[in-house]
Amino acid sequence: MAGTKHLNIYTVYTYYTKMANITLAVPDELKKEMDQFPDMNWSEVARASIRKRVVLLEKFRQFTKDSELTEEDAIRIGRKVNEGLSKRYK
Repeated sequence: MAGTKHLNIYTVYTYYTKMANITLAVPDELKKEMDQFPDMNWSEVARASIRKRVVLLEKFRQFTKDSELTEEDAIRIGRKVNEGLSKRYK
């Protein structure tokens, strides 16, 4: 049919999730570099990075939950390890 326009209709389902807002400060130089990629969704990049860190911290929490070491014990052991490594590489 000459002169007939076809209209394709697509149904898009969008699910909204309530999100909290945070403010993130970055150095001016980094912001200039980010501005070189205007199509990048930096909020999504930040969300993914934060999610990865939360998952890592949760694994760490699970790993240490049954530990009998106190924080002071861990600091003392860490200092001994650092001291030993320092002597080794001097």
